[in-house]
Amino acid sequence: MSFLLIGKKIGMTQVFDENNQLLPVTVLEAGPCPVTQVKTVENDGYNAVQIGYGPQKESRLSNPQLGHLKKAGVDAVRVLQEFRLNGDETYDLGQTLTVEKFEGCEKVDVIGVSKGQGFQGVVKRHGFSGGPASHGSMTHRRGGSYGFCQDPGHVIKGKKMPGHMGSRRRTVQNLKIVKVDTERNLILVKGSLPGPNGSLITVRPAKKQRTKKAAA
Repeated sequence: MSFLLIGKKIGMTQVFDENNQLLPVTVLEAGPCPVTQVKTVENDGYNAVQIGYGPQKESRLSNPQLGHLKKAGVDAVRVLQEFRLNGDETYDLGQTLTVEKFEGCEKVDVIGVSKGQGFQGVVKRHGFSGGPASHGSMTHRRGGSYGFCQDPGHVIKGKKMPGHMGSRRRTVQNLKIVKVDTERNLILVKGSLPGPNGSLITVRPAKKQRTKKAAA
């Protein structure tokens, strides 16, 4: 299946499964996502679908953006995103995609942006153990030696150092779908996700689902 939905992270809660086991779940609001553009090999060189999410004031969009959306018969939206088509599934301009597309799907991948932690040192950012904590030590939470005196005379690329932590695009794969609520456009997935509550996320069917090996 080649499709995705844009949504937002609502928060975490707990539910009981059919075996009366308590499961930690994250509640996602996915869609509704109107189709704003359909790309084809003949016109664009590849097959893809562009979708939108979230209402937006028209005054906050440029005239080209408004014209693009009105051509598709769609109201102003906050976010636009496209996905490639791999199969024979077809979409129409103005069509609305909802969580019904995930009915029957067992696992999903969720893409989001992790929480920003600001500028952090190597102990928090990379898990360094730090220096001696005894009296007189000057290297309690420092990273140690970073470079070289002579050859090559500079800090090697990729060296773990203090810096900006978080605010990175992250994908959590193979999350189990616990429940799909089509009336409220909600998906409950087992486990946690990157980003704060209310942040934008992208949900798609899992691309690397594990298959059980047949017993020999």
